[in-house]
Formats: sequence, C-alpha cells, structure tokens
Amino acid sequence: MKKKGTAVLTLLLFLSMASAPAWAQQASDILEKMIEASGGRKALEGITDTSMSGDMNIIQMGMSATVTMYHKEPDMSRQDIEVMGMLITQAFDGNVAWFTNPQTGGVEEMPASMLEYTKRSSLQMGNAAMLHPEKYGIKYEFKGKESIEGKDYFVLAQAFANGDVNTWYVDADSYLLHKMKTTSMEMMGGETEQELVFTDYKEVNGIIAPHYMTIYQDEAEFGNIAWLEIKFNSGLDDALFKMEE
Repeated sequence: MKKKGTAVLTLLLFLSMASAPAWAQQASDILEKMIEASGGRKALEGITDTSMSGDMNIIQMGMSATVTMYHKEPDMSRQDIEVMGMLITQAFDGNVAWFTNPQTGGVEEMPASMLEYTKRSSLQMGNAAMLHPEKYGIKYEFKGKESIEGKDYFVLAQAFANGDVNTWYVDADSYLLHKMKTTSMEMMGGETEQELVFTDYKEVNGIIAPHYMTIYQDEAEFGNIAWLEIKFNSGLDDALFKMEE
C-alpha cells in the first residue's frame, strides 16, 4: 500500500513538472497571437505615442466628463479629465507621478503609496508590456479557459516584478483582450478591485483598438468611456508629462 502511495505521488510530481513548460509555452503563443490580432509586431513596434479622447460617464457619481489620455512608450502617461468646469490631471513622466488637486487647484506630487501603482498602470497602457515583457520583469502564465456568458476566453496572469498581478481574459476566437482584472490604488492609499472590459474594436491606421471601455469597481459598474478619437505617433513631447510648476 505504501509503495502504491509513493508511486501516485511520483506520478503527480512528474505530471506537474511536465505540464509547467507546456503552459508557459501556451502563454507565449497566446501573446503572439494577441500581437498579430492587434495589427502585428512590426506595426505595434512602430508606435511611439498614443492620444485618446472621449466621453466618460461616471455612473456611481451621476456625472459626465470628457477625458483625454496620452501615452508615450514605454511608460509615460497623462490623463486630463474635464468635469464640472474643472480640469483634473494625473501624470507620470517615467520617474515622478503628479496630479492637480481639485480642492486647491495646485499641482502636487502623488504620495509614495501611489508611485508603484502608477508605474505599473503607465507601463501596461502601452505595448511594451506585451511586446517585451522580459525587459520589464513581467511574466505571463496561462491559467486555462473560462466561459463568460457562453463564450470561451483564455485566462492569463500578468505578474510584475514587485508582485502585482493582473488577470487577462482573451477572446479565444479573435485573440483580442476582452477584460482585465486589476487592483486600483486610491489617492489615500486604499486598494480597490477593478475590472476593465474592452469592446467595440475598430481599425485605426492598421491597429485594432477598443473604442469602448466599461469600468467595474468592487463588482459594481463605476463608469464607462466611449473613445471618439484615437491617434498614434503625434510626436508628443516629454514636457507634456513633466510636473507643472
């Protein structure tokens, strides 16, 4: 009986060791197919910056706003939100994260608790995290398939060097990203579970990009953004992302 138990444990250990490289390879294969579905590696490599503008509905607050997002590869980002006559900006220049305080109108550096989250979110806004994950200490792991409303999705874990993990749900037919589960950081340091759902994919200069994003926070719909214009390679200057005086 003891020998049989040992044999079973040995078999399970062998199977787990044998399957790990296959699942890692599957994650790599899915990433390559995602790159191809989005326009191809050459086209994505050619993107130096992205500008997006659209309308935002903040459902939980009963407000609407206009939003413009800028990104310069690999990790510079800026978001301008116009709401109730105010302009609220959050930005990251690759080193410093800053924002405009809507209460004072002044420009402030984000608290240290926000810096790591801002670095991560700025990097994943662009293409570097998918094209060259190893360069940025990012690893992907295939977690199997999951069915959502009768449709199959590949599930990938996107793990960052600092331990943060996002979960991607990739359409098993189109290989386009459908949903991402992540952790959002509030300015006061609290964490919030967030889901971003990407739909209405359209072609823009050879790139397939989502034009609608629904935001869920703690499992309730927080808001949505309809992107009305997406532009690539506008020649964005680094100064756009620098902390304003």
